[in-house]
Amino acid sequence: MSLNPNSAAFNPNAASFVPGQPAAPAAAPEQPAESWEDARPSEASAAVDDAASKMEAVKLEDSAKKAPDASGSAAPKPKQTQAEVTEVDVPTELSEDDKKRIQTALDQLNAEDPREHVNVVFIGHVDAGKSTLGGRILFLTGGVDDRTIEKYEKEAKEKNRDSWYMAYIMDTNEEERAKGKTVEVGRAHFATDKRRYTVLDAPGHKNYVPNMISGAAQADVGVMVISARKGEFEAGFDRGGQTREHAQLAKTLGVQKLICVVNKLDEPSVLTPDGKWSKERYDQIVAKMGPFLRSCGYKPSEVVFLPLAGLHGHNVAKRMSKDVCDFYDGPCLFEVLDAVEMPPRDPLAGFRMPIMDKFKDLGCVVMGKSEQGIIQVGDNLMVMPNKVRVKVSALWRDEDEVQAARPGENLRIRLQGIDDEDIQPGFVLTCMQDRVPCTNQFEAQLVILDLLEHKSLFTPGYKAVCHIHSACEDCEVTKIVYQLDMKTKEQKKVKFAKSGSIIKARLLLEKITCLETFERVPQLGRFTLRDEGRTIAIGKVTKLPKTAYGKGK
Repeated sequence: MSLNPNSAAFNPNAASFVPGQPAAPAAAPEQPAESWEDARPSEASAAVDDAASKMEAVKLEDSAKKAPDASGSAAPKPKQTQAEVTEVDVPTELSEDDKKRIQTALDQLNAEDPREHVNVVFIGHVDAGKSTLGGRILFLTGGVDDRTIEKYEKEAKEKNRDSWYMAYIMDTNEEERAKGKTVEVGRAHFATDKRRYTVLDAPGHKNYVPNMISGAAQADVGVMVISARKGEFEAGFDRGGQTREHAQLAKTLGVQKLICVVNKLDEPSVLTPDGKWSKERYDQIVAKMGPFLRSCGYKPSEVVFLPLAGLHGHNVAKRMSKDVCDFYDGPCLFEVLDAVEMPPRDPLAGFRMPIMDKFKDLGCVVMGKSEQGIIQVGDNLMVMPNKVRVKVSALWRDEDEVQAARPGENLRIRLQGIDDEDIQPGFVLTCMQDRVPCTNQFEAQLVILDLLEHKSLFTPGYKAVCHIHSACEDCEVTKIVYQLDMKTKEQKKVKFAKSGSIIKARLLLEKITCLETFERVPQLGRFTLRDEGRTIAIGKVTKLPKTAYGKGK
């Protein structure tokens, strides 16, 4: 069902509005096929190769065999609420002077604190113990004192929820504490000798998957929390459980490393008759999760399993003794986190920060994770897609005010030259010399996961919700370019696709949106499609119209 009831009556040539800009002329008609620009073809043309194991051996090459055209007619465009952005500058390299200035700032940052920053998202089924584990980590690293813990213990007992007190550290609002369920993405910070961490505590309930997507989109590493308690693992792992959907979404959203922690092994329901942790239960969970994670695209080298007890802190900051667990002698959670290899980030690239949130505080303050490039107080930047020039007047990394920040940091930035009403989540803060492309249409490689029972065909005209970085927009499929035949590797022209298909398609977004090809900036080129609360497809942006770079009319 479309989220836009007026889309059928939309006039595609009507003028539309972008905040901070005068009324726009009528939108140009859709560009012909020649206006689409390839994204520097390479092995990145693999059809969402990291989304499911079957795609490891598949490449969608332009030279593949092609079948006769059988495509259907184009569907009507959804309603446009922003003007077509057609004058975005062509991407350019930063000047040598800019690179020298950035390198000087980078050297100073490394001298002050060489530890890299890592975003860790806690994912998993509802009641797996994510918030409790996050709270225990903060307590063990000094983020919460004994007096606060005593206060939370008392509050939990008054609500007859004695074991929830650690979760109260992460679940701060009354609704979450009353229901015992995380709703918003909780955020907290801790550090080891090697790294600085931000914990993103994602909700586990299926009703809050969009919030989970928001958290995972910012993450570098995922901690999949799995409850070993009888019945709880099965509820999360069975069809419709959030253990499954969270794993698929995490891989799609760029979480390349996954730490699977089997939690609650100290629960009476899974203890052995002599009161010890059950190796049989642990092995049972690992045996089921391993093959499933491989089907999501995770290689064995990208997944680590370990047992722990979040409520009491066993195997979190220190290794366990044999008295606690006699079948595991591997590293604790902190050791695993410190050892995870991080993907390289380019500090000399043009600055990119998708905006997650904004608020007013002596001016406009935006929040987000910087994906590439260095930012400094005094920098002149641009907010896209409305092309408003701004200046950085203050900068915070975590809770500390700083003068500059490296890529990968969670930032709050006070901007001069724009009002908070002219910024929305999903906008991107970008450097002036190399602006982010903006468009409302793109070509992508898609894996169709699991379509709805009453909408079992993926056709031109299919409407869904597209989640890409911090943006969330209604979208419509306008064309299926081809479907890949898994047996013959032939590109077939089809009118529709079904669950399990690998296709190339064109999508039309309801609004002009900032995005990149996956090859150029992966964090801004991955997306998921959801329909009626279910993830139906995952994909990578492969082509943008030339107008996105300012190359068209």
